[in-house]
Amino acid sequence: MTTARLFSSKAQRSEGGTEWLSVADLMAGLMLAFLLIAVLLTREAMSQRDTVQRLAEEYRDGHAALAGALDREFADQLKAWNAAFDTETLTLSFDTPEVAFAPGGSEISDAYQRVLADFFPRYLAVVLQHRHLVDELRIEGHTSSRWAQDTDPAIAYFKNMALSQARARAVLSHVFFLPSARTHRSWMSEKVVAVGMSSARPVYDSAGQEDFSRSRRVSFRVITNSDAQLRRILERAAPVPG
Repeated sequence: MTTARLFSSKAQRSEGGTEWLSVADLMAGLMLAFLLIAVLLTREAMSQRDTVQRLAEEYRDGHAALAGALDREFADQLKAWNAAFDTETLTLSFDTPEVAFAPGGSEISDAYQRVLADFFPRYLAVVLQHRHLVDELRIEGHTSSRWAQDTDPAIAYFKNMALSQARARAVLSHVFFLPSARTHRSWMSEKVVAVGMSSARPVYDSAGQEDFSRSRRVSFRVITNSDAQLRRILERAAPVPG
């Protein structure tokens, strides 16, 4: 073997080793970059998870705080008013329309006016303390499925719709013009509505039969801004665009 060929072979081996060393360095660099990206994505995912959890907890705690405040305010008087409060739906119902209104009518009785004069200012004060949760404050009129004897069910539904709407509107009008509500009328104009539910939400007894008396009621229900809260949670949970 000549000296020239020997040096040429050594050079080729040296150059080949350098080439493989460069590829190894490149692969190591890429693996490090991928690891760094994975760490960053994991941290971002954990941050989003924590944010979503915080928003959900804030909403849950706000709902529970409003429910607890209303329950504490009226727990001692619900029985005397023949009323009930559902903490899940934030609905306070007065179950004595035969006392509150004349049969088939929507004029509020003197007795019910006195109840509303005591109830509504306190109710409004509690709700306003949690106004950031409130999308709508709904006064709902409910009836049983009955009307006059032998009345077609479809006709009865619409007659009860008109009656329930008239009663809900009468209650809204009455509380809106209470002197104690004067300073809050602007807020009430935006948030408080009267809704006639007809017989769409009947109350059933333990045997699964409609309780006609309890189905006839007027309810005050807080509709929370859960849709807005859900949108915030979904926006926080959405993946970050690449």
